[in-house]
Parts: sequence; C-alpha cells; structure tokens
Amino acid sequence: MQAGAFATGVPPTLKEWLRLCVIKETRMPAQAGTDVASLVSRNEKAILPEWVELQKNAGILHTGRISEGELLSQSRNFLHLLHEALVQGGTDTSAAAYEPARAMLAELSRTRAMQGFSPSETATFIFSLKQPLFNALNRDGTQTAEQIASMVWTSTVLLDELGLFTLEIFQKSREEVIVRQQREIAELSTPVVKLWEGILALPLIGTLDSQRTQVVMENLLQTIVDDEAEIAIIDITGVPTVDTLTAQHLLKTVAAARLMGADCLISGIRPQIAQTMVHLGVELNVISKASLADAFAVALRQTGRTIVKAKRVEGYTFADKKSGGQDA
Repeated sequence: MQAGAFATGVPPTLKEWLRLCVIKETRMPAQAGTDVASLVSRNEKAILPEWVELQKNAGILHTGRISEGELLSQSRNFLHLLHEALVQGGTDTSAAAYEPARAMLAELSRTRAMQGFSPSETATFIFSLKQPLFNALNRDGTQTAEQIASMVWTSTVLLDELGLFTLEIFQKSREEVIVRQQREIAELSTPVVKLWEGILALPLIGTLDSQRTQVVMENLLQTIVDDEAEIAIIDITGVPTVDTLTAQHLLKTVAAARLMGADCLISGIRPQIAQTMVHLGVELNVISKASLADAFAVALRQTGRTIVKAKRVEGYTFADKKSGGQDA
C-alpha cells in the first residue's frame, strides 16, 4: 500500500495501517538476512536467556497460565526456526522456508488466545526479541557501520512482520473462541425440558433475536424428534417484552414445531405483554396461558390425561375414584 491509497477517501483497516508502519516498500538486502542468521547462531546462548528474562519482566509468568520451562522451550524453539528460515529463505517471511516458524507462531497465538492472554502479552513474545538481538549486535563488533545499520533495519522489519502475523492469528482465534462461547451460552440458555411423556417445555429467558431463534428451533425440533413429543410449551415468562419482531420469531418456532407433528402452547404472557401485543396487533394464533402450570394442565388434557387428587388411607396413597379420572 502506498501513501496515495488514502486518496480514495476509504480509511485503512487496522491490518493495513500496521503494515504501513512496517514500510514494506523498502527492500531489505539479501545479505542482511544472512548476516542476521549468523548473528543469531553466534550469540544464541546470550540471546535466549536475555529474551526469556525480558518476557518474564513483562509479567508473562504472573498470570499462571504458562510455566517458566514452557516459556524457555517455546523461545528456544522459535530461535532455532528463525535461524533456519533466515538461512534458507532470507528475509521474505512469506517464503516456504518460514512455514515452520509461522506454524509455530500460529499455534502459540491460538493457544494463548484460548488461555486468556491479552494481545499485548502475546505480541511480547516476538517484539521483546528485538532488544536481545540489538544487544548482541552491539557486542559482536565484527561489522561495519553500514552493515550494522542494515542488520538493525532488517531485524526490525522482520520481527515487525512476524509480530503482525502473530497478532492477526491471535485476533482470529479470539474471535472464534468468542463465537463458540456465545453459541454455547445460547444453547444453555434455551434448554428443552421433558415435563411428561410426549410433553416438552421450552423456557425462554432474555431477548429473542434471529440468531437465538435459530438455536431455539434446532434444540426444540431435535428434542421433538428424539422424544416423539406431541406438545411443546414455549414459556416466555423470562422474556422482558414482546414486540412485532419477537412475535415473528415465536411464530417461526411454532410453525417449525407443527411441521414436526407437535402442537405448541405459549405460557407466561404477563398483563403488560398482553397489552403490548394487543396494541401492536400481534396475533400468535396459538393457545396461550398465563402460567406454565396452566399450559401444562391443558397439555395433559390434550394428550388424554387427567389430573386427579390423591387420597391417603391407612398408609397407602391412591387416586380418588370419585373423580372418575386416571392417574397422570
């Protein structure tokens, strides 16, 4: 991306902005990559402990999510992979020679995203390597001023590119974790409960949007099939308000259940919700009850069952024969 890219008036994305900071247009000399590889090889014993110490000072171990031994192993492994990539692929981080290093960074980013590390804590793994490399370069004393400048620039751009790659993978992995957790929470918040043989209840709590409606449908329909249910009670006691959109979602759920051969009842319609639905002209066209208990009683009658009062005589409990009904 060149500076003229802003002439379109379209603001750059975060990724584009960060890559502008790296200034990829400037070509790094091929010899500089070889020089950096040699520097890493000659000074690995000094670079590694200094790098690990910098990460520790940044508080990476304070979280308790990673041990010092694991941190040392990851750092040593990456130094080895970086050296091999520099020798075989020069400074082109998109080259095949960098694939092992990129794979290691991708796995590290995904793991740390799942472990709850912050973006800065994850990026520190790469960016904290700059200082040990520069210190090794200062101690080396075998290069000319021009070589030193070239190696400093090469190391900076190289680690910036790898750092950006690490952040991109971390962000993607974190988004995947968030999406998965949201779906798990949505599934847990819409449990389908078996009340009786052939009778299910779906208690809803919170707002009912399009995404959640899809989860509700999937859970309800699958349970209807598994339990061969005849009636499903959708309880909206925990739904704060019912507007036109919410009513549409409820109707979709009812229609889907009917296609599976189950009748639907709606319970938990409070006075305020009833007034709102009348004001909006919303018609559910299903049997509705004020409470789940009332809806359950209707469901029992529709399935040919009758609730009878039990009597206790001489230590035994049995149904009242005067009711003329059968035990539920």
